[in-house]
Amino acid sequence: MAGWLDLDGVRPHHLDPAPGFAPLVGRYVTMLADTRRRLERDLADLEPGELDAHPPWAANTVGTLLYHIAAIELDWTYADLLMADFPEEAATWFPVDVRNDAGGLSPIAEPYEHHIARLVWTRQRLLEAMVPLQDTDLDATRLADAAASGVSFILHHLMQHEAEHRGQIGEIRTAIRL
Repeated sequence: MAGWLDLDGVRPHHLDPAPGFAPLVGRYVTMLADTRRRLERDLADLEPGELDAHPPWAANTVGTLLYHIAAIELDWTYADLLMADFPEEAATWFPVDVRNDAGGLSPIAEPYEHHIARLVWTRQRLLEAMVPLQDTDLDATRLADAAASGVSFILHHLMQHEAEHRGQIGEIRTAIRL
C-alpha cells in the first residue's frame, strides 16, 4: 500500500529522512510512512466480512473509517497544506460526502481493494505536495477558511488522526471476533 515512495535505506525504527525530500520534511515523510505501515499491519489479516461488520456499540465500520482516513488526508492536503482546489479525480475516489446530514460519518461499503487503492491515491497526493517543501516551510502558517495551521501541525495532525482511527479499527475487529 506504500505507493510510489521508496524508503530503501531508511533504517527501521529510526527517523531517517526519506530520500527526495528536504531533511526535516523527509523525517515527516518517514513518520507518515510508519503510521501507514502500522495501519497496513493491522489490516493484514482482515477477513472480508469484517470490513462492513458493525458491532452494536460502534458508530462506524472498518470500511467507513478507512474512507474517512483517506478523505481527511485529502482535505488537509488540499484545503490546508496547498490551499488549492481538489483535483478532478477526487470525485471518483470520494463519491459520497464523508459526513452525513446528522454530522456522523457516512456509511461506506466498498471492496477492500478499493479502500486500499484510495489510501494509496490520497497518500500520493500528500507526498507530491511535500516534495517542493523546504525545512523552513514546516514553520509556515497556512490560513484556510479563517483557521490558521502550521505546516508541521498539518502533518502531525494527519499522523495522529490515522493513529486514532487505527485504534478504533482494532477495537471493532476485536469486538466482531468475540
